[in-house]
Amino acid sequence: MKSSIGLNRQQLKAVKHNKGPLLILAGAGSGKTMVITHRIAHLIKREGIPPKNILAVTFTNKAAGEMKERIEKLLGKTGVDIWISTFHSVCVRILRKYIDKLGYSNDFIIYDAADHLSLIKNCANELKISDDLYTYLFIARKISNLKNNLVTPDKFKEDAQDFNFLKKAADVYSLYQKKLKENNALDFDDLIMKTVQLFEEQSDILRHYQERFRYIMVDEYQDTNHAQYKLINLLTEIHHNLCVVGDDDQSIYQWRGANLDNILHFEKDYTDTMVIKLEENYRSTQNILNAAGAVVSKNLRRKEKKLWTKRDAGKKIVCYRTLDERDEAEFICRTIERLRSKNNYNYKDIAVFYRTNAQSRVIEDAFIMKNIPHRIVGGLRFYERKEIKDILAYLRVLVNQNDSMSLKRITNIPHRGIGGSTIEKIEHFALSEDISFFEGIKRIVKTDILSENIKKKLKMFSSMIKKLREVIKTKTVSQIIRDVLELTRYLEKLNDKKTAESEERAENVKELITAAEGFEIETGEKGIERFLDQTALISDADTLDETGAVAMMTLHTSKGLEFSSVFIMGMENKIFPHAKSMEDISEMEEERRLCYVGMTRAKDRLFLSNAERRQIYGMKQHNSPSVFLDDISDDLLERRFSKGLRHIYTPSQYRKKGKFQYSHFRYGSSFYNRESMKDINADKGESKFIRGGKVVHPQFGLGIIMAKDGKGDELKLTVDFKEVGQKKLVAKYVSLKVV
Repeated sequence: MKSSIGLNRQQLKAVKHNKGPLLILAGAGSGKTMVITHRIAHLIKREGIPPKNILAVTFTNKAAGEMKERIEKLLGKTGVDIWISTFHSVCVRILRKYIDKLGYSNDFIIYDAADHLSLIKNCANELKISDDLYTYLFIARKISNLKNNLVTPDKFKEDAQDFNFLKKAADVYSLYQKKLKENNALDFDDLIMKTVQLFEEQSDILRHYQERFRYIMVDEYQDTNHAQYKLINLLTEIHHNLCVVGDDDQSIYQWRGANLDNILHFEKDYTDTMVIKLEENYRSTQNILNAAGAVVSKNLRRKEKKLWTKRDAGKKIVCYRTLDERDEAEFICRTIERLRSKNNYNYKDIAVFYRTNAQSRVIEDAFIMKNIPHRIVGGLRFYERKEIKDILAYLRVLVNQNDSMSLKRITNIPHRGIGGSTIEKIEHFALSEDISFFEGIKRIVKTDILSENIKKKLKMFSSMIKKLREVIKTKTVSQIIRDVLELTRYLEKLNDKKTAESEERAENVKELITAAEGFEIETGEKGIERFLDQTALISDADTLDETGAVAMMTLHTSKGLEFSSVFIMGMENKIFPHAKSMEDISEMEEERRLCYVGMTRAKDRLFLSNAERRQIYGMKQHNSPSVFLDDISDDLLERRFSKGLRHIYTPSQYRKKGKFQYSHFRYGSSFYNRESMKDINADKGESKFIRGGKVVHPQFGLGIIMAKDGKGDELKLTVDFKEVGQKKLVAKYVSLKVV
């Protein structure tokens, strides 16, 4: 094996590094996957490291699969015993073997986001907590954030003692974890948190994996949260052979717990680190790279790097100003057809990005009218559809009859005359007897609580579950699904409805059988547990198909993808950058990184569009062009305008004329909204802002002051808002009303 084939000097240097910590700063399109795979192959082939001693962690199952295929091709053999998977898959594999040490059984169930939220609601209702102060969704996000930071219910309860408004959330967290354990279930965040707990409590198990994984590689390190950071930190305590690959300029998941400091401070955590920068880009033209670099270079918290390419400069970036959102959609459709006719592009080579899902409706309507094939990426995933969740719930119960969430879901699906009031009676009975919901079904039929007719139906249901449980050890997943469908008559009842929706749902159920058969062929396994694990861990990026359709997605979803031509629509202040980021310095920097990510998905052509006026969120908006456009040099842009537009200004011209400056201001490297500043300037004293006090923000709504830092003009407030979570605000520049 010649590992140097196709590698540039910096890539080769990273591949041959074989001792101690290594930080690879891999700019967009710089061939990081090639470096990772060649480095692993080099360790095995040239350094003699056994494959079982290597752990490689990625963020999607698709990336993990592609990486393993490349490594086996480089080594010239298949079936290499190396762990290459996502953080969550690694943790599932460990927990399946050792979770009994934490008081769970090894057949635990993994709850998805919908199950997670449903159980949160149940806990809040049981505690008689309304959603007046915090919505159930906010509590769910709060709990997820706590787990990502390894904060236990007891620790959160202790921290919340001084704040009445947090005590209720702490009570929900405690009850939620109790019910998860009763159901022998884990949510997505538990997978990492429980693995860290296992390692911290069971030193012998930790030592086993520390000795096994002598070399660890982590891709997309800029997206790791504290729990993931801690997990890797524990595993590398002995050998220190940790290689992390990432790009701080592509850190765009702060809102879901990603900690940029993990990559920015890597050299402080591992003092003998070698740093290698991959700055040669193999994807985009130089014009695209220069424009994207200009936007992200305004950020203060970043490691300096400059992407370059051997490709030519390429065409200028088209910046199109339209009359309104419909005109913008018309421009995109028109340009797509021109690209196809003149440049021989296929639809699948083209993507349209937007900041929020709400923007997709207009462009989707336009695609339908123009007969342009399209696919929305990141919408309702296959495994989240009702009919699929119904069948998966049956499989979960067959594996773990203590899974009360799934059991309650299927008790009357399909309809068998066991209504909500009956389920409620069973639940109350089970609680009073301190038994599981399934045990409650078996025992309640021996009481006088229910009618004879209902008891007969429950006995038939229990008998069916018992019959199905008897075959799970001898039949494959696809065979068991067929048994479920036959015994429940699920498909039969769908077909009886004879509607377009029921036909589509029936097709989806049949596709689940196909998925199970594919799983059996690919893995050589027939166990339900592995199949359920796989379905629970699938992400949007794993399900992106290559069909001949234009891809539509949010900018966040575009991460890791590439297209010949990219359209970024809605390049307006308050749209992109998003209005909610324009008063928070760190969030504004993340918006710049998000713009950088979107722009660098384009190989050849990049189109940036904005509208003079826009109807969105049920209201009309007249937004100025995005400040990000002002960061791009005019020699990189080709400005176009719709007919009928007058008094067209670039962002810099808006400021010169005083229009843009009146409503916005710069703070450091960021741009902010200045509406209603007089309210805060009228009283510059900090006395009205009390820790624990309630405030109302014109955009974020009701919030609680969590912390204060600084004085006078430097006063910063950390506010926990009901709808959007925590924000760090500069008090001088925001309008906050104390309530």
